[in-house]
Amino acid sequence: MTDPKAIQPSELDQLPDRDPEETAEWQASLDAVAKAAGPHRAAYLMRRTLERAEGAGVALPQLLETDYVNTIPTAAEPAVDGDEAMESRITAWNRWNAAAMVTRGSKYGVGGHIATFASAAWLYETGFNHFFRGKEGDGSGDQLYIQGHASPGIYARAFLDGRLTEGHLDNFRREAGGDGLPSYPHPRRLPWLWEFPTVSMGLGPISAIYQARFNRYLTSRGIKDLSNSHVWAFLGDGEMDEPESTTALTLASREGLDNLTFVINCNLQRLDGPVRANFKIVQELEAQFRGAGWNVVKSLWGTAWDELFRLDTTGALVRRLREVPDAQVQTYQTRDAAYIREDFFGKDPALVEMAKLLSDDKIVECFHLSRGGHEARKVYAAYRAALSHTGAPTVILAQTVKGHTLGEGFASKNANHQMKKLSVDEFKAMRDRLELPIKDSDFVDGVVPYGHPGADSPEVRYLQERRAALGGPAPARRVHPVAPLPAPADKAFAAFDKGSGSQNVATTMAFVRLVKDLVRDKETGRRWVPIVPDEARTFGMESLFPSLGIYSPKGQTYEPVDRDQLMYYKEAENGQILNEGITEAGSMADFIAASTSYATHGEAMIPFYIFYSMFGWQRTADQMWQLGDQLGRGFLVGATAGRTTLTGEGLQHADGHSPVIAATNPAALSYDPAFAYEIAIIVKDGLRRMYGEAAPGEDQNVFYYLTVYNEPLPQPAKPSAAGIDEGILKGLYRFNTAESAGLAPAADAARIQLLGSGTAIHWALKAQRMLAEEWGVAADVWSATSWTELRRDAMEADEALLRGEERVPYVRQALQGAEGPVLAVSDYMRQVPDQIAQWVEQDYTSLGADGFGLSETREAARRHFGIDAESVVVAALAQLARRGEVQVTAVKEAREKYGL
Repeated sequence: MTDPKAIQPSELDQLPDRDPEETAEWQASLDAVAKAAGPHRAAYLMRRTLERAEGAGVALPQLLETDYVNTIPTAAEPAVDGDEAMESRITAWNRWNAAAMVTRGSKYGVGGHIATFASAAWLYETGFNHFFRGKEGDGSGDQLYIQGHASPGIYARAFLDGRLTEGHLDNFRREAGGDGLPSYPHPRRLPWLWEFPTVSMGLGPISAIYQARFNRYLTSRGIKDLSNSHVWAFLGDGEMDEPESTTALTLASREGLDNLTFVINCNLQRLDGPVRANFKIVQELEAQFRGAGWNVVKSLWGTAWDELFRLDTTGALVRRLREVPDAQVQTYQTRDAAYIREDFFGKDPALVEMAKLLSDDKIVECFHLSRGGHEARKVYAAYRAALSHTGAPTVILAQTVKGHTLGEGFASKNANHQMKKLSVDEFKAMRDRLELPIKDSDFVDGVVPYGHPGADSPEVRYLQERRAALGGPAPARRVHPVAPLPAPADKAFAAFDKGSGSQNVATTMAFVRLVKDLVRDKETGRRWVPIVPDEARTFGMESLFPSLGIYSPKGQTYEPVDRDQLMYYKEAENGQILNEGITEAGSMADFIAASTSYATHGEAMIPFYIFYSMFGWQRTADQMWQLGDQLGRGFLVGATAGRTTLTGEGLQHADGHSPVIAATNPAALSYDPAFAYEIAIIVKDGLRRMYGEAAPGEDQNVFYYLTVYNEPLPQPAKPSAAGIDEGILKGLYRFNTAESAGLAPAADAARIQLLGSGTAIHWALKAQRMLAEEWGVAADVWSATSWTELRRDAMEADEALLRGEERVPYVRQALQGAEGPVLAVSDYMRQVPDQIAQWVEQDYTSLGADGFGLSETREAARRHFGIDAESVVVAALAQLARRGEVQVTAVKEAREKYGL
């Protein structure tokens, strides 16, 4: 009779047990195995049963962690389709030249990294010889995200291939002469080689995920078939600590991105020491990726370990490998056989007996050298498994030794990331290990020579034949000649010239309306990529949902709750909008992929990413720098901008500094437009410059940052004065004078120039009227559409002067002859308008919203910061009083009158 207690379900078990007696029998069997053969045998049977269930499609929670062994057994490895001995010689040359390049450069103190490529050499070489598609074949080829610290090895291979010379290698990290190599993958510095900047760790992983997704987006929308393109991201195990490295893992699995493979170089070391000293990073990553729905392939041990695993009849070896922490594995790599016998094998009687069958040389070979990431056959098997897996992305966890083949002074040493050179004796020992035909006499005056087998050598011919079969050199960046996109019809832009009449319109709404018209353009409309981080309704973009659709690889498998409404939530396989949820980092990764599609895929796309301005540059400025480095093009739109415009939201939502951060990025053209017609002119010219016919000498590889506001106000008609368009684009023009505003000042009235940007111009206009009507002061109002562009132009004029060229900054030209002092005001910290101060000939002062934001009404917040119209009036009077142009008493009187 079965014990009733044994068949009672857990109090937490919500699943009904239809056959309690059968359940009890299974449990009893498990108890019997544990008692007779030990808990390890019971655990083994349970793991194998779960694996069988998973393979059979039985719906069970996935096994998150497997044994610390290779996923692909040696017997199941496919034969390498190539000459392994030849590839070994090629890899040896690359190892040598990478180390030589960094060592030779060390005399200049420019730094460099040797150990990373030494550990990852086979991970790259196997891909270059067998898997990575180039850009000269059909389609776009593969996209390679190279680990930044491995760049010397990539340069070394390009040298062997004939794409770089010794002169290039000797100028590693010395670019000023024009023939140098950038330290890391920097497309802006070496645009024919590098596609993706990756060394700001964590950005490579998230960018690779969204690049793979954007490839699917282009395919689904019928822009270009990228079904044969694969995205490979090479990452470090320490790099996976960065939050951006893992933030989008579930997106990749949720959307079934089997066109994506992560290759994580698990050398168990980060920059200062072990990645997980007291734990096991490979097991942690496996659980993390499996839990996120990825296919995981572990390539941990080399063929030397096969004998040990055959001897492991009790599972003791596998158990011991699971329990030894990573830092101890690193210690084994540096210690002799006697130490390993005692510390590793001596912990279990079964392992003690196993060790008796192993020679010291065998133990050293296994624990010092034999890793899955160091053998072409193991890596090849892992890559082949990744490409054959469908329905989910794959991560390959390849275990290596950091500093492999560089010698005992490098391998697995905590400091090897900072070690920049080898001695001549160490190079000679390395030469012998790699069996390279380099003579002692080649070391002239203690300088390590570069090695090359010859342009017509079997190694170089093999390398080039392999690349030709795969579609040309890699990595490579190619900008195929693409006809300029036709300019949209002027009608879309001219619609804003007449203003909004009596209707109040926020500039955010004006921008969205412009985009609505532009996406309807027959020629270029399909190339717009609207990107929004789950705030479309905040920005008034919900009307785009039904017309453009939100991209989803599954389409819409449900009936939306608002299906009966005009602006219902519509998802579609060919949807045009990328609504990423609450992730500014993901949205920026989208933007980067879309903005560089002209180079990656030969398809110019026009992304605009609209976001709370506070959560753009402040949160993801590193990615915006990556965008500039990758030569991206498009429109970033900081909506609900300004420190006082977003009512009631408070400190963390109040943006008073995004233009300051944007100004630090040389690729960003930053504008703070006040009126709808200014937005239209800026966007129109941006399309021309980035996607149409750029003017001679004009850099197309820029992106625009526009700040727009959620404050509904009347939009005036565009002034008819000459030069308005030029002034808008250069950053400053006179919007009106006291006379043109109908204020009729006295002939001898004191005069001041009020400069305002964005929503602040409305306070300036109110102050203009108050100054005239209440204080008899004439004020002219200027719209400063870009403080940053004014500053850059002025700096260029200064640089020209140093070259002996006379050039007057535009801001000085624009203000030439303007009477009185200048008072500038914006909804940002004073540092924003103060960018131009040194080039303004008139007396200059500014007002701004410095400090932290606060929750308040717009009016109260502006009074708090001293930037409302009344504050502008008092500041103007004070400025004029200092010049003796109004009575000093007027300043005090104004303060009291306005309650300041």
